[in-house]
Amino acid sequence: MAESITNFPALRSTGTDLVPIQRTPPHNIEAEQALLGAILINNTAFERIGELLQPEHFYDPVHGRIFGAISTLINRGQIADPKTLRGLFENDPALSDLGGAQYLGDLAASVISIINVEDYGRLIHELYTRRQLIILGEDTVNEAYRHDLDNPAARQIEQAETRLFELARTGELDRGFVKLEKALLGSLKMAEEAHKRDSHVTGVTTGLRDLDRKLGGLQKSDLVILAGRPSMGKTALATNIACNAANAWYKSEGKEGSAVAFFSLEMSSEQLATRLLGEHAQVPSDKIRRGEVKTEDFSKFFEAAKFLSRAPLYIDDTPGLTIAGLRTRSRRLKRQVPHLGAIVVDYLQLLSGSGKRDDNRVQEISEITRGLKALAKELDIPVVALSQLSRAVEMREDKRPQLADLRESGSIEQDADVVLFVYREEYYHARAEPTRRQDEGDEKFNQRYQNWQQRGEEISNIAEVVVAKQRHGPIGIVQLHFDGAFTRFSDLERRFGQEPEEY
Repeated sequence: MAESITNFPALRSTGTDLVPIQRTPPHNIEAEQALLGAILINNTAFERIGELLQPEHFYDPVHGRIFGAISTLINRGQIADPKTLRGLFENDPALSDLGGAQYLGDLAASVISIINVEDYGRLIHELYTRRQLIILGEDTVNEAYRHDLDNPAARQIEQAETRLFELARTGELDRGFVKLEKALLGSLKMAEEAHKRDSHVTGVTTGLRDLDRKLGGLQKSDLVILAGRPSMGKTALATNIACNAANAWYKSEGKEGSAVAFFSLEMSSEQLATRLLGEHAQVPSDKIRRGEVKTEDFSKFFEAAKFLSRAPLYIDDTPGLTIAGLRTRSRRLKRQVPHLGAIVVDYLQLLSGSGKRDDNRVQEISEITRGLKALAKELDIPVVALSQLSRAVEMREDKRPQLADLRESGSIEQDADVVLFVYREEYYHARAEPTRRQDEGDEKFNQRYQNWQQRGEEISNIAEVVVAKQRHGPIGIVQLHFDGAFTRFSDLERRFGQEPEEY
């Protein structure tokens, strides 16, 4: 059945019967001949269409081979004309039906002007794109008819969307050279818009004053890696940032913040919503899950839910998502929500690449980070991806993370524009309560214990965000207040003279 659809793409009604119609794929041989002839008589015409066309874009295979030979000679700095090409095609059987090598001379002789060469190039590419759309449609139909348990309908849709988007991007010439004057105007406009904002940040606000000062907000097209060991609060910080940005967009009527897409590969949307609800209602989320709430708490829940529901925060909790699927869903949401300004992925190691599961994991992580960076540039928005750290942190006396601790692949550090580490000394300090050593006197032990208690008071509820890499800005440490009961990060009001140590 699938084959009949492929072989007979159209049906014509004749009374009660349907008769298949054979249709020729869209093409224009005359335009191909005119373009080739124009280049053969004046090689400068190639500069106008060299980036747009490839040999496979031509309908006639012979024309594609001629164009490929022309491209090779011109790129070598040689002249491409009927004389220089004659030796390549003199004994070519495919050209014999068209008149042999003399056909090259006929192409050049039939050209009147090279003025329309760019129009010919765009027409040839347009017809090639139409032919590819026909092939894509046929492949989609045939794939849908094939019963394959390993390739469900949802994945087929993602594959078709990916191919369709890649096809739409072929031949784009919009991102050529930009004169410095134009780039400067864009930079000045960005600075002016930031000056008018209350927060004075150039990117999407994180809602955290000191972090915004260090980063200038989350910048467009940046891949931001937010990493930390378990229980450091990286998911809590990511949800806080996402919610702050979405709330800022609502409160400022679109002047600050942005809509945010949150891919939660670890927690369900209900778990994430419960965490946000507990944070804003100031009721511990673990008590909400266990049902240990008071009747009067429900009024807080309703108020918090009313406030949160206004924020343009979109959650996708699909497990086992591939990087291709994530990009497809992000593009789709961007079309539906034009003010989408940030994407958060929790977390990077739970994504899978496009290869088989037994592929090298380091290569797979490299593919994922490249894909996330490409998505950030493609949609022109920041992508924040959470990442795990290796256990090497636990082996050091100073447990503050370093770039070398990024797990599984150096490509994470390489592809990232910004690398942030979440670190809470309080977590490790609480697990290092002094115990009496052998033959240790009371006075010495009590002094050690008092020192431990004093340090615990100094670092209580303090978290650090270590800016370990920032491609376009300074590195350093940003201190935040962390409320463990509600898993909430907020600005830290430091006492006079208290500053974070240097990174």
